[in-house]
Amino acid sequence: MRGPSMVPTLRDRDVVLLRLRGRARSRDVVLVRWAQRPEQLSVKRALRRDGAGWHVEGDNNFGSTDSRELGPAEVLGVIRWRLWPNPGRVR
Repeated sequence: MRGPSMVPTLRDRDVVLLRLRGRARSRDVVLVRWAQRPEQLSVKRALRRDGAGWHVEGDNNFGSTDSRELGPAEVLGVIRWRLWPNPGRVR
């Protein structure tokens, strides 16, 4: 993971375990992509279903580009665990 958008939940360079095509629920941390930026993958928090996608936001409101600017996102997978540097469940 790179960037400050999910601080304090996740930090720059944390290593996480991703479940591809995992079923997202509200409040899950997820890997997403936007139609406007198909080459960019981002880690965000799923808040609610929004049409064909999800409204997602970063936990750090001051350092996140998310659905507030880019609209609904496609969820590619769900992140449940951090492997490094502090192993544990991602909440």
